[in-house]
Amino acid sequence: MLVLVRHGQSELNAAGRLSGRIDAPLTDLGLAQAKAVAAALAEVGEPAAVISSPLQRARETAAAIGLPVVVDERWIEIDYGPYDGWLLGDVPTEMWAAWRQDPSYAPPGGESLAALGRRVRQACEELLADAERRVVVVSHVSPIKAAVAWALGVGDEVAWRMFLAPASLTTIGQGAAGPSLHSFNVTAHLEGVATG
Repeated sequence: MLVLVRHGQSELNAAGRLSGRIDAPLTDLGLAQAKAVAAALAEVGEPAAVISSPLQRARETAAAIGLPVVVDERWIEIDYGPYDGWLLGDVPTEMWAAWRQDPSYAPPGGESLAALGRRVRQACEELLADAERRVVVVSHVSPIKAAVAWALGVGDEVAWRMFLAPASLTTIGQGAAGPSLHSFNVTAHLEGVATG
């Protein structure tokens, strides 16, 4: 079983900016969300492993779980190229349109949804090879959406039709017929903690 955790609120998220590869830390709210994630995970027992994106906001969220963390570069956020850090409303509409129309489109120097999907699918297949293990992966919006697309057997463009809250939990299991989505964007553990 894969338990995919989106990191808590980061400084860039709070400011309404694209946060791809810029290494922004969690806000105070993000740290509180990370503690709520850790408490929710503790209720179902210790996982076999905790894996994290190399970016600080994910590593801080993973550290709250209180177990050793293995960093895996494949879970890093998508690269927005020159638009990383921009206010969402300032990103050119033609860039969004190109990205929505073609999963192989990448902004200059950035990454496409298709390339992201390939690296995430490989990571998912390796982690679910042993279906008995429960592994927690702390990552970002785009990689988690790519993992969901993999579990559902749909194209990478489905990412545009999903919403994933900060510090949410998504689970993917492995059965005889392959991967399956068990839950998506679960936020009940954040009750009493603002979601940002």
